[in-house]
Amino acid sequence: MAKLVLVVLLVGCGSSPPRPNAPAFEPAPTVIAGTFEAGRGPDGNSVFLDAPRGLIVIDTGRHLEHQAKLLAYARAKGKPIAAIINTHWHLDHAGGNAEIRAVYPTAELVATTAIEGALVGFFPRGRAKNDELLASGKATPQQVEDIELGRAAIDDPANLRPSRPITASTQLDIAGRTLELRVAAFAATEADLWIYDAATKTVIAGDLVVAAVPFFDTGCAEGWREALAEIAATPFERLIPGHGEPMTRAAFAAWRTAFDHFVDCAATDQPTATCVAGWRRDAAPFIPASGPNIDDYAAYYIDEHLRSAAARDRFCRPLRAE
Repeated sequence: MAKLVLVVLLVGCGSSPPRPNAPAFEPAPTVIAGTFEAGRGPDGNSVFLDAPRGLIVIDTGRHLEHQAKLLAYARAKGKPIAAIINTHWHLDHAGGNAEIRAVYPTAELVATTAIEGALVGFFPRGRAKNDELLASGKATPQQVEDIELGRAAIDDPANLRPSRPITASTQLDIAGRTLELRVAAFAATEADLWIYDAATKTVIAGDLVVAAVPFFDTGCAEGWREALAEIAATPFERLIPGHGEPMTRAAFAAWRTAFDHFVDCAATDQPTATCVAGWRRDAAPFIPASGPNIDDYAAYYIDEHLRSAAARDRFCRPLRAE
């Protein structure tokens, strides 16, 4: 996926003096863009919110290079990272928690408790598959790096488990900044956390919105649709996806339509290639010109997830050990 530049979403412009009751911090979110490169695991977008008691970073990426950007941003701002929010437990969004907390050990970790199911189900299954790949000698250096980073994160569950668990949608003060945290059940994961920042009318969606193709690795289509409907009902003006460039309301509506068509097509007996072509047509404005082959991802998710009764049973109910 083409790299985003550092994006600062401004609430207003001009040189008028601050209001008497203006907050003593910069309200505009800042996006540290993730990457999605062929042959390598992705990094999700990270989002910084300034707050009276420090910085809030939403999602921490997978690779050390991405975390270095987050730490560099905090140093440049001259403020500590006071809190980490994980939108979900996928390691391209939570894998950098330990690196951030090694520098800012008092940073609280805000997330749902869905990590518990992953620790006994998804992660052990993934480790077994990775062991087979390593034993085969066919893993590329990039795959070996990703496997080692993943193992380090999984073997340190204290930096994946929330210190401030969120079990239901709520309004919360984090580092002195009020945010609306919304829990989406059985969507991209068992419990996704998306954020609405009313001060800037911004939704931070995590992997409920992925520009190139919806990542159905642990997804449940029915719950995902419900989550997108809840986002649509929120009076946001901009949306920051888990991967890809920030969206307007109109762009989100177009992406949501493409999502619905993709899921609807997978529910029919049309050939996989037809559904993939439909996604490529409907989601054309969001698919990058470079990066992995999106057709391969889309076909995999149709055949192995959306058309799999076993996958629906596994991911539309609490994750469990098998």
